[in-house]
Amino acid sequence: MMADTMNSMQRTLTALSQKEPDRVPLFLLTNLHGAKELGLSIQAYYSRAENVAEGQMRLLKKYRSDCLYAFFYAAIEIEAWGGTTIFLPDGPPLCGSPVIARHDDIDHFWKPAVMETACLLKVLETIRLLKRHVGDTVPIVGVAISPFSLPIMQMGFDRYIELIYEQPERFQRLMAINTAFTIEWANAQLAAGATAICYFDPLSSTTNIPRDLYLKTGFRVAKQTLSQIKGPTATHMASGRCLPILADIAETGTAVVGVSAWEDMGTLKAAANKRVSLLGNLNGIEMRRWTAKQAETEVKRVIARAGQGGGLILSDNHGEIPWQVPDDVLLAIGDAVEHWGRYPLEWIANEVDRP
Repeated sequence: MMADTMNSMQRTLTALSQKEPDRVPLFLLTNLHGAKELGLSIQAYYSRAENVAEGQMRLLKKYRSDCLYAFFYAAIEIEAWGGTTIFLPDGPPLCGSPVIARHDDIDHFWKPAVMETACLLKVLETIRLLKRHVGDTVPIVGVAISPFSLPIMQMGFDRYIELIYEQPERFQRLMAINTAFTIEWANAQLAAGATAICYFDPLSSTTNIPRDLYLKTGFRVAKQTLSQIKGPTATHMASGRCLPILADIAETGTAVVGVSAWEDMGTLKAAANKRVSLLGNLNGIEMRRWTAKQAETEVKRVIARAGQGGGLILSDNHGEIPWQVPDDVLLAIGDAVEHWGRYPLEWIANEVDRP
């Protein structure tokens, strides 16, 4: 194993500046696996900031990732609005009943105050603890659901789509409320010590809505929101396709785009054209069944297609590696990055058949 010449922060910043660091950065987003490391249930694990901070530090060392992930679970933002969470024994926590039961509830809907909301304060404390551990040597990634995608959890997909098409005034009111919340929430995480914010926006993906609707809705919301977040952001499609809108996403001011396993990394890299970096695109669902050899093959594929010239962070395609992915696969991913991700990537030119 070759010795690293950069720390994780230096490696990541170099890649994001469209230059080649010592090796391809690896962001293994294993938030749920922290519970396994501590021998706790998922619900117990997320009950204390100290648990999550300890879990993330253990995972950082074990899997040789280049980031710490301060994400708890998506439903925590619904808890902030007065909603509930359903905890599962072997998967991500789910949202309980919608906090917006009817469209006219939006007329009396108000955002929570971040610094007065217990569940969010727990996340901020986790970030502070992680910052004390690593300082500026490892990126700490915070998470905020986009104002445009958040209503899927607030009211349900069907009612939300009806709102977008049939009640534009209420849609705009909800976007104004959610935007104010997302900006406050993201900036609170940055102030606590997060390096960057992952802006999850799956509804904007062309898997879910056409580009013309995105340009009228999610695109405008993202430009307004990201311009007021006081730090770098990465826009994540959470497994959704983004190639038809990649140039549009770049115009929102984001630095990184989390891309789908269903799109070709070489095509995405050409379309990005150094305006944004790419995060991805290992298939987290398929990862549950990989052998160590398959893990190596997939790592090689991504690096061969998008690694040259920097601008790539290797990661899964969804932003959350499933609980069921075994240790030997995650360890094999780290081994493969160590072997195949070292710059310069001379092995690519020497291969007769690229992965």
